[in-house]
Amino acid sequence: MTIKDLFPSAATYFDLMEGTDRAHVLTVFTPDAVVIDDDHSYVGHQEILAWLSGPASEFIVTSTWLSGCRGGDTAIANIRLAGNFPGSPVDLRHEFRQNNNGLISSLKITA
Repeated sequence: MTIKDLFPSAATYFDLMEGTDRAHVLTVFTPDAVVIDDDHSYVGHQEILAWLSGPASEFIVTSTWLSGCRGGDTAIANIRLAGNFPGSPVDLRHEFRQNNNGLISSLKITA
């Protein structure tokens, strides 16, 4: 399985996270989506944008696909991040849930 085999909004999330304008990432989330990262919850577009332009952009990183799976409304991607952050590299699990319209309703990122 590759990133492209995840549901489309999850695959697009990773593509957009590689871009320079993180605000575009919001297009794959529902307006009331929840992102949980580093034990913090970000609810709705405004808080998710703050996460994207803050903690999610704090370091320069490269990502490497490790593995993934998809079932029903859930997709899981395991990614290795390496960069200029403490503890680099780190393997992260991204658990996506999508709504009936194919947008991400939740994303939980754990080590």
